[in-house]
Amino acid sequence: MLPDHRPSRSHSLVKATPIKVSFEFFPPKTAEMEVGLWDAVTRLEPLEPDFVSVTYGAGGSTRERTHATVARIVSDTTMKPAAHLTCVGATKAEIDEVVAGYWSAGVRHIVALRGDPQGGVGTAYTPHPGGYATSADLVAGIRRAGDFEVSVSAYPEAHPESPNIDVDLDVLAAKVDAGATRAITQFFFDNALYLRYIERVRARGITIPIIPGIVPVQNFKQTANFAARTGASVPQWLADRFEGLDDDPATRRLIAAAVAAEQVLDLVDYGVRDFHFYTMNKADLVYAICHLLGLRPRLDQAAA
Repeated sequence: MLPDHRPSRSHSLVKATPIKVSFEFFPPKTAEMEVGLWDAVTRLEPLEPDFVSVTYGAGGSTRERTHATVARIVSDTTMKPAAHLTCVGATKAEIDEVVAGYWSAGVRHIVALRGDPQGGVGTAYTPHPGGYATSADLVAGIRRAGDFEVSVSAYPEAHPESPNIDVDLDVLAAKVDAGATRAITQFFFDNALYLRYIERVRARGITIPIIPGIVPVQNFKQTANFAARTGASVPQWLADRFEGLDDDPATRRLIAAAVAAEQVLDLVDYGVRDFHFYTMNKADLVYAICHLLGLRPRLDQAAA
């Protein structure tokens, strides 16, 4: 029986089957943020993630920061970067040029997303007149450009713009038909949502890996606000755990580590072996959770 309200407290031995992890970072806007990003990258690199993704926004300066971050990961680390790419605010030719630039930089994995409406979440999405209209169109364009691995998004609670889960699954199926090789979910806190979603996805005939997206709660209020904008639910039990801790960051970090560890270990008990962590460019919580999953730096890396 699937859990019906919150992660269980059962803990499996996680060393029996290898665990794979991936990490998401966002490109820094300031020199101080750049130091924080590379501190996080340096901290997490020894865990040998399957890949690391770098987010992308509309606008030239944001694209340039993403490309620069990805290029540095290629040149200065042993990790394989996956560059995010969206349809928003660009022609097909402009997006194709970005794809070609990633290929030239040594990138072979792209996370293809439609992107938020230019008017912000909650406004109507309007495709660029000369651009890719949907994420499936973008996936197809990327696959035509080169032999890229293409990851796409998936939504255990359905995308906010989808009228129901069946329409949402139709969208995912279209992305798979266009060439997507993996899906990464929107973050969630109730594991039952993910497990039931996987059942629906497989029943729909979709067979690509659906990797759970995990967000360690660095700041509960910020996470709850973001969840509200993206259609992700926040269980009352989670709010209760952080109640009264607004001015107690040390205890918040302990609670956040416990919550995330409980969630991922419960998913391991249900057979999940791949996890994608939204790091918010902070390494400590993610590193601790990976340690609980049995991941360790190689001795030669630790010595270095």
